[in-house]
Amino acid sequence: MADIELKVARIEAPADLIRSVILVSADGSPLPAFTPGAHMRIALPDGDTRPYSLIDFDGHCAAPEQYRLGIRLESDSRGGSRFMHGLAEGETLRASPPKNDFALGGGDSPVVLIAGGIGITPMISMATALKASGRPYVLHYAVRNQGAAAFADRLAQQHGDNLCLHLDDAAGGPLDLAGIVARADDAAHVHVCGPKPMIEALRELAVGAGYPKDHIHFELFDAPADQDDDTAFEVELASSGAVYTIPPGRSIIDVLEEAGEDLMYDCQRGDCGICQTDVLEGTPDHRDVVLSDEEHASGKVMQICVSRARTPRLKLDL
Repeated sequence: MADIELKVARIEAPADLIRSVILVSADGSPLPAFTPGAHMRIALPDGDTRPYSLIDFDGHCAAPEQYRLGIRLESDSRGGSRFMHGLAEGETLRASPPKNDFALGGGDSPVVLIAGGIGITPMISMATALKASGRPYVLHYAVRNQGAAAFADRLAQQHGDNLCLHLDDAAGGPLDLAGIVARADDAAHVHVCGPKPMIEALRELAVGAGYPKDHIHFELFDAPADQDDDTAFEVELASSGAVYTIPPGRSIIDVLEEAGEDLMYDCQRGDCGICQTDVLEGTPDHRDVVLSDEEHASGKVMQICVSRARTPRLKLDL
């Protein structure tokens, strides 16, 4: 489906460093439907794109009149959050149609939603849908302090006791993930969106408590940061023998796509699994959250959107 041209209808400031951008169709045509947990990729001026989750407070995602996004201004932004925070009402931009790699799972099973910071954005649509369907759910929303709690008042009004707002400063520490897992229904599906350490800790606790891996769903809200000791490495493509150098600060996808290679990918955060690639030679430096510990240890597959190399060259099944 072709990209959509959108117009900024309204801008709000629901919390410190967070902007909510409300978008409408630029030409008045109907907007494509979406499902809870979906995102869309916004085109940046440099030709790159960034994914942002779609927020639905009203249960109108099947026939939306507008799209709402929530964006936190990141100090180490690679351009996406700065661009989104610089938008003004009336400006236009282009976006991909909505896509969902983080859909609600579990049929009629209870659902535990866990959001850290701006990771609340996909959870809002999920909570809206769960309430409307009558399906049992709880929404845990963790932030540093009250000033960072975007949309908290509206969520409290809509979800009442189903919302558990955690303020790190008031609680004297981070969210008690172990307690949440211990109290959850054995049949529950757990959805978590937030920083990588939160996702990794939750997954370890849930698996340790006996939850099947297909009951644990997650999405990162940002790509893993570059590391100071990153060095260049080479990637060899098995299909052609072509060799590319991947410098620090650029991903395998960045370099290969620029060279005209045809790749399949989406999130570019290491959580959707679409870019998973077999490793034929070399040792990857894993930075994703989608692969299991066993898959990381095997070194036989990697997510080429975020992971790098521990050896001078990787030979990939591409």
